[in-house]
Amino acid sequence: MAHLLEMKNICKSFSGVQVLKDNHLELEAGEVHALLGENGAGKSTLIKILGGVYTRDKGQVFVEGKEADITDVESAKQHGIRIIHQELMLIPYMTVAENIFLGQEPRTRAGMIDRDKMNRQAAEFIQAMGLKISPRQVLGELNIAQQQMVEIIRAISFGAKIIVMDEPTSSLTDSEVDALFASIEQLKKKGVGIIYISHRMAELDIIADRITIMRDGEYIATVDAKKTTHEEWVAAMVGRELGNLYDKHNHSTQEIILKVEHLASGKEVRDVSFELKKGEILGFSGLVGSGRSEAMSCIFGLRKKDRGEIYVEGKAVDIHCVKDAMEAGIGFVPEDRKQSGIFPIQGIRFNTTIEVLDRFLKGGRYQKKKELELAREYVDGVMQTKYAGMEQEIQNLSGGNQQKIIISRWLLVTKKILILDEPTRGIDVKTKSDIYHLMDALTEKGFSILFISSEMPELINMCDRIVVMNQGHTAGVLKRDEFDQETILSYATKEL
Repeated sequence: MAHLLEMKNICKSFSGVQVLKDNHLELEAGEVHALLGENGAGKSTLIKILGGVYTRDKGQVFVEGKEADITDVESAKQHGIRIIHQELMLIPYMTVAENIFLGQEPRTRAGMIDRDKMNRQAAEFIQAMGLKISPRQVLGELNIAQQQMVEIIRAISFGAKIIVMDEPTSSLTDSEVDALFASIEQLKKKGVGIIYISHRMAELDIIADRITIMRDGEYIATVDAKKTTHEEWVAAMVGRELGNLYDKHNHSTQEIILKVEHLASGKEVRDVSFELKKGEILGFSGLVGSGRSEAMSCIFGLRKKDRGEIYVEGKAVDIHCVKDAMEAGIGFVPEDRKQSGIFPIQGIRFNTTIEVLDRFLKGGRYQKKKELELAREYVDGVMQTKYAGMEQEIQNLSGGNQQKIIISRWLLVTKKILILDEPTRGIDVKTKSDIYHLMDALTEKGFSILFISSEMPELINMCDRIVVMNQGHTAGVLKRDEFDQETILSYATKEL
């Protein structure tokens, strides 16, 4: 019997750099087949070829035993293939229903869009996913987790045979993840095949049937998810044993480098107070909507402060904009790489040095050689980033390597305080390990880090203390000997 999907000997190069070499993948009806590999291994390129975003240089694609000529997104859809990309492909100023039905709107007999029918059917899809939003809401009013669920609804609601999910849970709450997994089980029963990309190995334990592992653009192995271990997966991904994932030492001093008192900003940040010590990694935990990211945006001058005080090295600072925060010695790696972190069509050099261009102007002359040397010192030496050339567009790098460039940018700006908002979201285990080791090395050099994360294990393993936020308030501050998931969740969910 023919496979639902077979990709054979797929090759792809960009600007003379080969990113896929003789890759293959098989998917059966009713199977969840995980795709695993480091950032830059070629996973996203492979699925973009399947989805018609890229054309392959060589190789064949078969759907239900018949060769499929996939040349663009529309031809992929005609073969029953839908892709849920890691970066959301939605239109923020349109409604939820309009986004779900985009390009396939129901029509009246007169040929006009039947908005009543569209909103009614969208409401049914939303209810089936257990989501509490209105189909008439403007998408841009939703948070990232809710927008992610709309993307998922759009993909699964119109009879696809093959669905690719690229990091679909990266912005979801536990209850939303449960709803997604329940939907996946229903799709499996209908014979839909799912290619699932995730760096969260605990998820693969739950839903994956088989796992195909890629490394440096090449196929390595396909294994039974239930008969192999995480250690075996990681060894295949990186070509060796990874060793200790977390590398945390106590570099915290008693010197207070940053103090925030009764910070408030809009409805999201109501009363936030904490102290950050020199050499400390101070974690921030809380449920979606707790105000963690909004508080960091306020400290960095991206949000207007309604009230409260901020002190750096004992001196009150008045932060009205990003420039004020930078002058106070604060750097910020944002939660949303695509929207807030990168200049997508600019090169690696530009994205690394954009905040410190004044350093390369001397006597009215631009010192490009000095700029390139400094950029390479961080991009290559500190972050060990994989890329083709310094002028390569950053949008063509993997998510993990994009993150390394953003971190390099802010290490050029500050030697005091670094805000890392979900820095490992959508990042492979090897790059996560690199970032953890970097955090430890930075604090040894006297940096202080505010570390926001939705992943409890990395907070527990990497932080000196954890601030738990709840409905815009500081609900509690925990020391290392108080860390455990139950305690953190009790602070995050208690009535205030």
